[in-house]
Amino acid sequence: MKVLIFGATGMVGQGVLRECLLDPDIDTVQTVGRSATGVKHSKLREIVHSDLLDYTEIEAELQGFDACFFCLGVSSAGMSEPQYERLTYGITMAAAQTLSRLNAGMTFVYVSGAGTDSSEKGRSMWARVKGKTENALLRLPFKAAYMFRPAGIQPVHGERSRTTWYRIAYSLTKPLLPLLRRLFPHYILTTEEIGRAMIEVAKRGAPKRVLESSDIRDCLGSPVSGPQES
Repeated sequence: MKVLIFGATGMVGQGVLRECLLDPDIDTVQTVGRSATGVKHSKLREIVHSDLLDYTEIEAELQGFDACFFCLGVSSAGMSEPQYERLTYGITMAAAQTLSRLNAGMTFVYVSGAGTDSSEKGRSMWARVKGKTENALLRLPFKAAYMFRPAGIQPVHGERSRTTWYRIAYSLTKPLLPLLRRLFPHYILTTEEIGRAMIEVAKRGAPKRVLESSDIRDCLGSPVSGPQES
């Protein structure tokens, strides 16, 4: 299997990249981003691409892939809605529209977030924009598309967020995460579990197209097949 990863330098993307490199069924992993990951591996190819709204120059290098794991995202803190929409909806759709045209048999997995607003009409700005992005992705002609909505995320293999206040928050809550995970096993996922679940969904499908934390965890159990309506 050949996979693309967008956002492999972020916390979730680092975990997904690790699991893809470890998986024996994946023979090629290609990252796309504004900076290199710094990881060295025989399976890994990297494309450093500055304009994430236009992939015209690298289209030839984006063909022939079975799956895309889209882990790229930004915090909405301090942003206006148009700014956040450009960096969330705009960048995601620029990549997804290109990939759906170039790879008819691709499975696309998008990391969204718990609380995303599928109605696109709620009071929370970030949730509306994420909902708009999810809805647009589900309309594209991929073989299958899945929206991952993790709640709490526990980094377990040294993954670090690129957002300063996220790093501070994770540092402060690190001692509590194992306890919270035991108390709320369906809401706290590890970066390893998210990565493994993405791979499982790309290989075998999932019973829903929009997966909350408990659904993501369930992907690691008995294999299922085929996307159905969420």
